[in-house]
Amino acid sequence: MRTPELKIYNTLSQKKELLVPIEPGKLRIYVCGLTVYDYCHLGHARMLMAFDVVVRYLRSRGFAVTYVRNITDIDDKILKRAKENGELFSDLTARFIDAMHADEKALGIQPPDLEPRATGHIDQIIRMIEKLIHKDSAYRAVNGDVYFAVKSFPAYGRLSKKNPEELLAGASERVELGELKRDPRDFALWKAAREESGEVGWDSPWGYGRPGWHIECSAMSTSALGETFDIHGGGSDLQFPHHENEIAQSEAASGKKFANLWMHNGPLRIDNEKMSKSLDNFFTVREVLKKYDPEVVRYLLIASQYRSPINYSEQSLQQAGESLERLYSALKDLDLDGAKNLVNSRHEKAFNAAMDDDFNTPEAFGGLFELVKEINQLKHTGNVADRELASQLGKLLVRLAGILGILQRRPDQFFKRSADQSIDAALIDQLIAERRRARVEKNWARADAIRDQLTAMHVVVEDAADGSSWRIEH
Repeated sequence: MRTPELKIYNTLSQKKELLVPIEPGKLRIYVCGLTVYDYCHLGHARMLMAFDVVVRYLRSRGFAVTYVRNITDIDDKILKRAKENGELFSDLTARFIDAMHADEKALGIQPPDLEPRATGHIDQIIRMIEKLIHKDSAYRAVNGDVYFAVKSFPAYGRLSKKNPEELLAGASERVELGELKRDPRDFALWKAAREESGEVGWDSPWGYGRPGWHIECSAMSTSALGETFDIHGGGSDLQFPHHENEIAQSEAASGKKFANLWMHNGPLRIDNEKMSKSLDNFFTVREVLKKYDPEVVRYLLIASQYRSPINYSEQSLQQAGESLERLYSALKDLDLDGAKNLVNSRHEKAFNAAMDDDFNTPEAFGGLFELVKEINQLKHTGNVADRELASQLGKLLVRLAGILGILQRRPDQFFKRSADQSIDAALIDQLIAERRRARVEKNWARADAIRDQLTAMHVVVEDAADGSSWRIEH
């Protein structure tokens, strides 16, 4: 089989480059996942969706992909939230990992092949830090912290295109002389903790403590994929300092190139503004799915090219829904089961050409709508042969759209406005509050009756220490 020629925009070189696998026919991909201390928001969904489409397409082109997406399950934010809730950090992370998986399933996001967790890689993290210290690329401070010495890595700043001297000047303004760091740009690899005070940590050669965020990803990625792998991805907000620091510590430790290609998805904006809790425009995935069909949300998140910003608004969701309806409408009254498969047609070639060009989903969708136009023309001629060809093209449309994770329902299922389409969120919240009161009062019969009522409405209730949340089971 001839290897497809795909071009991918490499953030490191700032140009499109031909994808040349390290091993012919195989690809090793690592993507920075979520820090699990809260529910997934739309920005997370955009990242998860972008790389879901990338991996789906690469596999459709015959590549054997090993897709690794980590979970950060130890972090200052996690510890702070657990303390606020009065619960173990591991209980907090377990709950939000389950919630993340539920949200991914609702949006049709396929799970990664490997989902390493930071707490499961403490030994690998310690070994990498030891190697960096041995190579004089890291040092232990007097308080037990360990820092990476940025000055030891001359290429620092090449990913984010930041000038190291300007970074030094900026950092110097924020760090007073005489502090523990040798250089204000240096970043933590290991953070000392106080075991006697009940702080979370692990034993290490430098004392009790926990890893820094950046070293976690270097240890997890190289443990799963080797010291050099094909693609490293993540959100554009991670370019600096996270990915810059990953490159520095990984390459300083191994002496090898860390990743051949760097991919970053664009940001998601809400009504042309940055999503922010302070602006009251912060939406979690489950909040959005209470109101909108998950496939409509998926369409919106993949219709733009992955590097482009996405504007999330009521209008954009309405347009996404209308576009999806056009695709499903073309499939109405077609004999998809009895139609033969069309292989290597001009439509498929156009779709692949678009996706081969840095996963250009807008152009790929343009090709799908050309296919829809041809199907609609053939459906209404009254000619039996045209009708058969329309069904064959419809089957092709489903197959190509399936690479993007859409059109996976029958048209009648899509157009049937089920209970979750017209769900009364206020009523559900009222029922959950009533069920909570019943449980406090130990009125188990009433609590069970309300849960049965919610189940009949396709509502899944998830109870936690800090309250109950709900989602629609699609």
